[in-house]
Amino acid sequence: MDHSGQTPRFYCDEMLKRLGRWLRAAGYDTRIQANGGSDSTMLQAARDEGRLLVTRDRKLLEFRQAAGTVILLRGNTLNDCIAGLSAQLQLDWLYRPFSRCLVCNTELVEADDKTSDSMPEGAKAYAPRLYWCAACTRLYWEGGHVRRMRVRLVAWNGTSGKDL
Repeated sequence: MDHSGQTPRFYCDEMLKRLGRWLRAAGYDTRIQANGGSDSTMLQAARDEGRLLVTRDRKLLEFRQAAGTVILLRGNTLNDCIAGLSAQLQLDWLYRPFSRCLVCNTELVEADDKTSDSMPEGAKAYAPRLYWCAACTRLYWEGGHVRRMRVRLVAWNGTSGKDL
């Protein structure tokens, strides 16, 4: 599968849920495997959907269809996985930050006034824009947690991994 010239879409296995949420935070369309799915089903879904299957499971490389679809990461920590993936794909960790729901992967939209009414009062004072997920109805705004996450994305974007 040739992904050159396209923004990569990902499928993270269940061992890499945390990495998957960070890919979503960076703006990448990332599916995360639910607990207990089979390797062959996951690989087939990744191929059918044009996604790169990101895993630490070496056995996935044994499947005939793995070439061009499976990205094997060798690291055990989040930073090791970030470095490994970045080294293989030259990812932009600031691609479209905070544009996707971290839970369900749906693209976020700016909330209307009615949706904004359900935002906590304390957050309204320092977060003028509110975003929401139409699929799972979660609300998102740029609070301190987003600022801390952005610092990590910037750091990952500016390194090849050896400084993580």
